Amino acid sequence: MDSAYLVSIFLLLSTALTTINASIHIYQNQLFNEVGNAYLLPGGSEGLAASRSSDNSVSDGRSFIRFENITFWRTQAAADEQSDKEHGTGLIQAVIFEAADRNNIGGSAYGGQRSICCTPDLAKLEGCKQGEVIRIPSSTDSKWPMVLNIYFGGNDLSTSMDNAKVPIMKTGMYNLFFIACDPKLKGTTMSGKTVWKNPDGYLPGRMAPLKKFYVYMMIAYLLLSAIWFSQYVRFWKDILLLQHCIIAVIGLGLFEMILWYFDYSNFNGTGMRPVVITTWVVTVGAIRKTLSRLLMLSVSMGYGVVRPTLGGLTSKVLLLGATYFLASELLDITEYVGTINDISGRARLFLVLPDAFLDAFLILWIFTSLSKTLEQLQVKRISAKLDLYRKFSNALAVAVIASVAWITFEVYFKATDPFNERWQSAWIITAFWDILSFALLCVICYLWAPSQSSQRYAYSEDVKDEFDDEEAQSLTRGQSDGDVNLVKQERNNGNAGVSDPEDDSEEDKRE
Repeated sequence: MDSAYLVSIFLLLSTALTTINASIHIYQNQLFNEVGNAYLLPGGSEGLAASRSSDNSVSDGRSFIRFENITFWRTQAAADEQSDKEHGTGLIQAVIFEAADRNNIGGSAYGGQRSICCTPDLAKLEGCKQGEVIRIPSSTDSKWPMVLNIYFGGNDLSTSMDNAKVPIMKTGMYNLFFIACDPKLKGTTMSGKTVWKNPDGYLPGRMAPLKKFYVYMMIAYLLLSAIWFSQYVRFWKDILLLQHCIIAVIGLGLFEMILWYFDYSNFNGTGMRPVVITTWVVTVGAIRKTLSRLLMLSVSMGYGVVRPTLGGLTSKVLLLGATYFLASELLDITEYVGTINDISGRARLFLVLPDAFLDAFLILWIFTSLSKTLEQLQVKRISAKLDLYRKFSNALAVAVIASVAWITFEVYFKATDPFNERWQSAWIITAFWDILSFALLCVICYLWAPSQSSQRYAYSEDVKDEFDDEEAQSLTRGQSDGDVNLVKQERNNGNAGVSDPEDDSEEDKRE
């Protein structure tokens, strides 16, 4: 099998097969996996920025990969085959390389299948040393890929690696593999840890920009909170229930950004991601996302504007909210909290699909309800509320179009970068969704801003209840044709009443 292909597969699976806790990668009795003619154990993959002295000649020591307490154990059978007087009775190599140099590991004889380890034919053709990893020097630096050798002594069951530190002189996506070419080392396991550090801290390179991003988001939420609260206090006598909900969403958004910042700051300073803080962050985020979606759904249904309550739909809305919260919480915990071993693409897909399905269902329900609300307002000729809801529907449409476009870009971005070589710009994928949520919240705050005329958008008895009945029937089963005809007849009677010039003039006066 092609070694470049094999290394590529292990690059993609390295995160799933190792115990990774932040930028400190911990290995607990990890087993080497047989790949081609070698035994491999992926040690991690992270984007690291170069760290050089002022004259760019040597590393200043702020960016590195450090090996700590690395110990290998071979099987008893493998140890018994060796003499206690021999030296170097088993070789394990730690190989560090940039993703761009992944084809510099391995070789092939006579154009045939590529091998990770040097074979007798390759030793004759390429001059590699039989029983060791084939290493082709990089065109930019002959010292890379970096290979560190660790030998078993005599018939010892275990051997330890020196606590070495490899300085990073060039910015790139670095990968670490532990490789054994000796067939007798089948069944070897490893424990210990490696520490990966960037010049500014332990945050992985693809996550480091998010720390500064959350500072800007905190400032944005603080400004929005200050503006909204000043209006809230100024016109507190005219505040609508909907505006109380908006201030709750703003507060949760601000709290979430603060928690994200502290989570990343602690991560950057210690190299470890505390489970408690991260759990709080994702829980607050799940609550904020759930309330935001339920708020948009309630507004689309005309709650507080064309109906005083949601009526029989309340239980359905709450059930949908609880389901969405659980799906979002499980997905975020899987992605952010602590270390999850064995999370394959299939397992993650299992968690992503319910979240995506619920989002799609919410969008459909929101636009269906919004369409009915706009229709009723148009029939009733309530121009102020109609104008408000048209602006809201336009904003939602733009947000949905932007979401679909960004999802398309995200799929393209990840499909064309399987080895994360564009890691320096990967943070934008995460940041966009926070920006879009904040922008939509700003639109809602602008449309429903507290003012002395807030009550003009409140529910009044002039807006009849036939809309409530119609939507309730569309979302429940077992309705008879006679009931549907009755609703239609009531709507016709209501429309006839609207066409009365005296009623129209009274409605205009109220507006």
